[in-house]
Parts: sequence; structure tokens; C-alpha cells
Amino acid sequence: MNDDRLPPVAPEVTATLVENLSPRLRKRLDAAVTKLGARPTHRDGDTVTIQVDDETELRLHAPGGVVATADAITCGCLLAPACVHRAAAACAAPTADPPPDLADRPTGATPEPASVTDPASVHVPDSASSPSSQEVASPAQRAAADALWSAGAAVLEAGIDGAGAVTQSALLRAAHTARIRHLPRAAGAALSVVTLLRAARAGDPSYRTADFVTALAELLGTAHRVRTASGAELDAARGRARRPYSPDGSLRLYGLFTEPVVTDSGHGGVRTWVAGTDGRLFTVGDVAPGGVGRAVGVADRAVRLGDTALTHRELGRAGLAVSGATVSPDGRLGAGKGVKAVTARGAAWTELPLAALWETPPSEQAARALRSTSRYADPDGGGSDLLFLDVELIGAVRESAGTCLLALSGTGIAVRLTVADDDPALAHRDNLMLLAAAPGTRLRIIGRLVPALHPRLTLLACAHPTGEGTIDLGLDRLRRADLPDPAAPVHPARPQPGGPGAHSPLYLLERRVEQTVSAGRAALGMLGDVTAETRRIRRAGLPTAAGLLTALCTSAALRERDLFGRLLPADTDSFATHWLTAALYTAAVADSLCAAAWEPVREGPAAALSVPDQGPGRAVAQTAQH
Repeated sequence: MNDDRLPPVAPEVTATLVENLSPRLRKRLDAAVTKLGARPTHRDGDTVTIQVDDETELRLHAPGGVVATADAITCGCLLAPACVHRAAAACAAPTADPPPDLADRPTGATPEPASVTDPASVHVPDSASSPSSQEVASPAQRAAADALWSAGAAVLEAGIDGAGAVTQSALLRAAHTARIRHLPRAAGAALSVVTLLRAARAGDPSYRTADFVTALAELLGTAHRVRTASGAELDAARGRARRPYSPDGSLRLYGLFTEPVVTDSGHGGVRTWVAGTDGRLFTVGDVAPGGVGRAVGVADRAVRLGDTALTHRELGRAGLAVSGATVSPDGRLGAGKGVKAVTARGAAWTELPLAALWETPPSEQAARALRSTSRYADPDGGGSDLLFLDVELIGAVRESAGTCLLALSGTGIAVRLTVADDDPALAHRDNLMLLAAAPGTRLRIIGRLVPALHPRLTLLACAHPTGEGTIDLGLDRLRRADLPDPAAPVHPARPQPGGPGAHSPLYLLERRVEQTVSAGRAALGMLGDVTAETRRIRRAGLPTAAGLLTALCTSAALRERDLFGRLLPADTDSFATHWLTAALYTAAVADSLCAAAWEPVREGPAAALSVPDQGPGRAVAQTAQH
């Protein structure tokens, strides 16, 4: 059975069914989930039937596509409804996104109708009153944050292999409680942890340990902030139910490009980027269930904005005059009834106002993009992660993860350009390989920053190699006739210019942070002496990182005994605090190194740039420790 064929189950339903099991059945739950996954399924309308055995059927009734109550899962075995099958089916099914609670929206935060189909337009439920009106979290919110912290700490204690269905149900219960206590950001983080846990345990090839570290640190960090923050910081920690749209008057917009959007949840569509006369970037999206097939098809559908008849492809090269515009904090244009839009003349990338986007130094663009792409950035912080560069193509280079395109920016920085999506139905990969066959070509490009120790972008759009028009690299397909030179052979990767992060030993701390989530606290506690690693980190000028590694490993190994010599339960709270501190610190330092890598190449002794162990990384570490 493929869990994609099962309807999503509400988090509280899964938590309730697991909590109602007897201790004996809870021990058998993980095995039951595995066994149930091998059984055939059949869908009939809103009902999915699982054949448990020759005589027993399990039914999941999902009106509206979601199993919303525990009674909607029924089993025909003799032990029902107290059997393990119902809970196993809920654990095997995807977790449903919580529905937006309209009563929980603050005044003035009404979403635009066109944004409802976009899964990113619904962040998580918001508070019933304006967050700024409350100085500190309520006792109920602090209790919900405590439950989230405990559930996250239990995941760290057990590791991925030990975090089975019972541990996941505790996270789901904590997420449900946080949602009804108006803590949407923390609730969303908990659901992300559960989703990644299931992907890791199922051997999903798309799973990345770094993503799980980010999700778990977001959960623990947000829970900690809810308990201790006040004012604006508490507002950010709570999050929002829906993206608020505010009036922005009249706008004259110029199309930049259109990119396909395909999400892990099965949604597909496009996002068209436009720029205003003042250089601000905006997006017009159309994303709904449908996957990559919808992403390809919807590009030629009309934009749902005012009275314009432009398709998304056309808007990426044309212009709009909008009156009564509404804009979200991250630049999404609303499509409410009061918004009027008509087609207008566009502008070439070499004409104002678009040409000004390429005049900003790459280092400043990267610093701006990092503020929005940082692993723990405020979701409502706004900003764009796009970079606008003039480059000269060098050729294809091989990496451990595949082949990418090496290019040289106008400031002398070697930039690696990668594909945004490897799906063969999209044109990203084919276009990148064709561009790699034209070394020496000079292009104006748009890419999305990939945080790394060396300059790296996912390539989204570029000027046509012939100089006529532009190419949406995910939707349009280049031909060999468009290239000025014959194919060039693929060669090994050229060494990157020396930079502050080129030989950083920060990975020694990152490795232990990731090892914890994979194998649990006990595996880290058995490492023994880490003096050699900390000495190497100190020699690189990162004494805070060395101290965090020592504290993390010491906390993992610390187990006290009672008067009779028996081991006492481990202090999971203390270990979770040390782990969270290390995770936030490594993210902050990695962002600093990424920003430094985009600085212009300098000659002579000044080129030996170093990043001191100060600034945001140290500040984050000190804050988490307190």
C-alpha cells in the first residue's frame, strides 16, 4: 500500500486513536503500521478500504478529502473499535494541514480569494486578537509551548529510528493543542517534524537530514520563544493563520519571468515575478493540487488579477497597470474584487526600471536574500531570495550531487548554477546542459540563492543567448541552434577562490548536530573524548563552536545515579537546550560564511578574509543558553 493513496488524517484524530490504545497495543503499533502498508487499498468516492486480511476490512471515510473525526475510521475485526488497526491506518496516512479557522484571524487580515488555492498562502492559524495587544504569552499558551518542547526533546532523545508512531502522536497532539491555543507557527513546525520523521523512517529518497535538523530546531526554538518572549518577538513566535494583505494603491508593474512551482504535497502551478517602478518585487501565483502536470499547463492560463487577459507566460514579458492593489508582506499580489488591472507595455531587462536590478552589487543582493532564506527567518519577514547577475559561462562541472554550470560574475566571483527541479517534465535540466555547451557566452541571469560556503544559485531565467528576449528556464526550451558555440566537454570542477568558509571546520559541529537527530542522544554520549575536534575548531578561530561541541557531548553522556547505583532518567530538557544552541549557532555562522563568499575577489593580503567568532552566531548561542 502506498500512503499517497490514503486520505490525509487530521492530527488530532491520529493522536486520539494512539492515546486510546492499551500499553500492550502501543508496543505493537509500529509493526502494525508496517504490516498495514503492505496491504491492498481500494478507493470508492470519499471512502478508502484497506484489506487487512481475508475477512477484515478497514475503512477511512474522508468527506472533503480529509479524515476529520476518529469515528470516520472503522474496522471490521473483533477487537474494534479498540483495535490497533485504526491507529495504524491513521499513522500510515499523510497528516492533513489544519484548516484555517476564520474566527481566529485578526481584524484586517482577511486573505485574498485568489490566494486560497496556494498552499503557501495559509501559513498556520493566527491568534484571535492582535498579538501586539498582549505583552506575554498566556498560561495556556505557555503550557502548549511546554508540551511542544517536551515532544521535540523526546524526538532528540530517541532519534529517528526510535521515534515511532507513539512519539509522533505526541507531536501531533501537541501541534493540535498549539493550534487551538493560537500558536500557529509552532503547530506548523511540529507537523513538519512529523512529516520528515515519516519520510526518514520510510526511506524516502528526497529526505535530507539537514531539513529535519532545521524543522526540529524551528520547533524547539519557537516553543522556547513563546515561553520567554514578549512584544514584537512574541508576535513573530506565534505566527499567522493567513497571510494578511494590505492596500498599496496604484502600481505600474513590469514582468520579469515565470517559474513552475511543484510542492512535496502534490500541488503544482506557476509563480510570475514582476517589478515595480521603485524596484520592489511582486509575485502573482496560481498553485493548486495537481503536481507537475498542472505546473506545465497553467502557465498558459490567464492571470487571475483584475481584467487582464494575459497568461502567466505573457505577463512575464509584458506589464500591468494595477489600481486598488493589495500586497502581502512577502510581495504576493492579491486578487480581491476591488483590484483592477489592465495590460500595459513591458520593459526589457536592459531598460529601466528593470535594468536597475542588475546594478546592485552581488554581495548586497546575497545579504538581502539571506535575510529571507535563512533557515530560521521570520516567515512574515518579507524580502526576496532572487539574485540578478551578469555572468560569463565557463562550462559544466561535476559534483558529488550531480552536474552543475560554472559561471563567472562581473565581480570575479565563480558561481555554481544548478537546476531548480530535476523533474523531466520541466525544462530546467535540459536547458542547463545546453547552456553548459556554450562556454564564453555572456548572459544576464536571474537565480535563487542557495545558502552554501561558496556562491551558488538555482538558475530560473536568463536572457536569450541570441540577445532577443528572455527564457523561462523551467518552461521554455532552448535549442542547439540558439547557442553560439559547439558543445564543450564536461570537465572536473575547478577549485573555488579562497574564502572565509573554504576550509571551515564548522562541519565538525554540524555533523554532531545531525548525528543526534539520526541516532539519538545515546549515540552522541558514546563518542568519548572530542578534544581533537574541539582543538581543530579553536585553531580556525571558532572558540564558541568548540565550547558548544564540548557542552553538547558532555550533556549527552551525563547520566546520574541514585543511592543504589541505578541510572536515573536522562535530563532531556538540558540536552535539548544544548542541541538547540548548537543548531542555531551553526546556522548563523553558515549564513555569515555564505554572505562573505559573495564579497568581490580581492588581490593581495586583503583577500585572506576571516570571519570572527562574533556577530549573530555568537549572539544566537548566548541567547539560547540563557
